Amino acid sequence: MIGYLFLVLLLAAAVGYVMNRATARAAIAGGSARFHSLAGFHGAYALLLTGLPAVLFVLLWLLLQGSVIDSIVIGSLPETEMAGLDAGRLSLIEAEIKSIARGNIFGTPEPWKLEAAERYNSLRSIASVALWVATLAIAAVGLYVARSRISPEFRARHRVEAITTWLMIACSVLAIFVTFGIVASLIYESIRFFDKVPITEFLFGLNWEPQIALREDQVAGAGAFGWVPVFLGTIVITTVALVVAVPIGLLSAIYLNEFASSRIRSISKPILEVLAGVPTVVYGFFAILVVAPAIRSAGAALGIDVAPNTALAAGGVMGIMLIPFISSFTDDALSAVPRALRDGSLALGATRGETVRKILFPAAIPGIVGGVLLAVSRAIGETMIVVMAAGLIATLTVNPLDSVTTVTVQIVTLLIGDSEFDNPKTLAAFALGLMLFIVTLALNLIALRFVRKYRELYD
Repeated sequence: MIGYLFLVLLLAAAVGYVMNRATARAAIAGGSARFHSLAGFHGAYALLLTGLPAVLFVLLWLLLQGSVIDSIVIGSLPETEMAGLDAGRLSLIEAEIKSIARGNIFGTPEPWKLEAAERYNSLRSIASVALWVATLAIAAVGLYVARSRISPEFRARHRVEAITTWLMIACSVLAIFVTFGIVASLIYESIRFFDKVPITEFLFGLNWEPQIALREDQVAGAGAFGWVPVFLGTIVITTVALVVAVPIGLLSAIYLNEFASSRIRSISKPILEVLAGVPTVVYGFFAILVVAPAIRSAGAALGIDVAPNTALAAGGVMGIMLIPFISSFTDDALSAVPRALRDGSLALGATRGETVRKILFPAAIPGIVGGVLLAVSRAIGETMIVVMAAGLIATLTVNPLDSVTTVTVQIVTLLIGDSEFDNPKTLAAFALGLMLFIVTLALNLIALRFVRKYRELYD
């Protein structure tokens, strides 16, 4: 239903744009007074005034609707049934009522739960109708106001620019607050984790076994939360991926940009960029079904012990996945270098190889570093390939032929299923996320300083 509502708003905004633009154009063509703004700005003003307030209202309504309906339903439950219930039990009752409301009935629920589910569905239906009526009314009012302001004196262009400016400011502020919210949630949950597990054990511990005892006599239930093996596995796989991706990506970009003919470039570049659109699960299947058995066979032929799941298989396939990113950024960076630098170098007698090595490559350093940094971020954040090809066991090793795991894989593993955020095993995911954020931030700062130090500026 919400999708249809947004579609109706989109159509209403488009109709408002066409109507206002046509009316303003007719008035400009047939009137003696000169209009301040073009007809297109009058149409854009109608589009913004018709769609933007209605969309904001829908988003605010959806944000508050669930909590309001839940509070009404919970408040109408019998006091005799609610007496003495804690927050956990109340949440279970609320979830059961919603399940009954969706038609998922198991066993024979109490009559008061059936009544509550019926009341829940009724309130949702009323809210849906009210949302449609209110939203369409707001859109109609906005369209009416925009239509009534078509006049030679109305500064439609100024209004459209002001609304667009405030909209961009709001989006920027929202992005900033979302970033702060993510960081704050990571810090808060990590503090809860460090209240249960000493921070020294987490930072310097050499064992990662996030197991929590369900009973006192359970074996190996104490758990070990040293993140060093997990982080080391991330470094090993990322290093293997970069060793594969960086040389191939750089050399392919240099060849296609400087040495390949236009025919070869027109064929090779799209084929190379197809790799960027392949789903990571396909890379994972390729790693586990083709690359890993080939590495094991080669190891057996050479008498080298190779684990069933290896960092080499995961990192190598991940490197293939990263080639288009590095190649594309490098190609764009080389293309952005002024043509005069190429021509001047060649005119002075330098070969094309010397021109690339001594002129183009130093000038394109910022773009190249940006591509490599993007590849590093993708490698650190990749999950599916590591799960399928490298395994889930945290091993303290730098041998790429061993089975390792990464930070993102452990975060996913810890948060699988219905987890309660009150034990170290679950909270460890937030501590890993915080450390991953700090490492990524440090890489960005290092890359920024590197670019500022070695980039070359040209007038």
